[in-house]
Amino acid sequence: MLEPWRTGTVIKIEDASESTRRFWIQIPELDSFNFKPGQFVTLDLPIHEKTNKRWRSYSIASAPDGSNIIELVIVLLEGGLGTTYLFNEIKVGSNITLRGPVGVFTLPDTLDKDLYLICTGTGVAPFRSMVNWIHQQKIAHKNIHLIFGCRKMHDCLYGHELKALENQEKNFFYHPVFSREDAVPDGAHNGYVHAVYEQLLAAKNPAQFYLCGWKNMIDEAKQRIMAAGYDKKDIHLEIYG
Repeated sequence: MLEPWRTGTVIKIEDASESTRRFWIQIPELDSFNFKPGQFVTLDLPIHEKTNKRWRSYSIASAPDGSNIIELVIVLLEGGLGTTYLFNEIKVGSNITLRGPVGVFTLPDTLDKDLYLICTGTGVAPFRSMVNWIHQQKIAHKNIHLIFGCRKMHDCLYGHELKALENQEKNFFYHPVFSREDAVPDGAHNGYVHAVYEQLLAAKNPAQFYLCGWKNMIDEAKQRIMAAGYDKKDIHLEIYG
């Protein structure tokens, strides 16, 4: 059953990169906004007369913490009515209509296989929620590989945080991948996400795959993972854009 529409208040905004912002939203009518890592909320923005043309959905980037505050990370799309409104009109103190949580792009009940979290751009949002939840709740797990594709290093959302988490959480591995950088720091990669997970998959360990980002990346990754011998049912998708 869908949750009702509620009014949230934007309590904080930060630039994450030249074209990406973090928005913290509080839902005052609730003591706790309960959701599963990987779920999203739908915003109803005053940008069109038709309701279905006003709705925009964004994954929750924060982990559940028992509070009534969530974080969204949103990239400004050229010509996009929704993101243009959010970037130009929404300020700290603005109210925003939202509904959620929604979605089944969530962690399996047990993490008894290696877990590959493969993303591009703001597709890192649900995975940031997942890995912080796993760490905070001390959930037992096999190897977790978060493979995050960006163009340039300044596009790398939550990079310092995820690198720090790699040092704190056993068997969690963070793999930033940059397609338009000549030199990258230790532990990072040049190129695209596909070469990174294909090298890791050479071990042929049982695994589950979560793919989030632009459709072209997801389509290619799905084909490559299946070609490596994994089953379609082990691949979970969340397409952005």
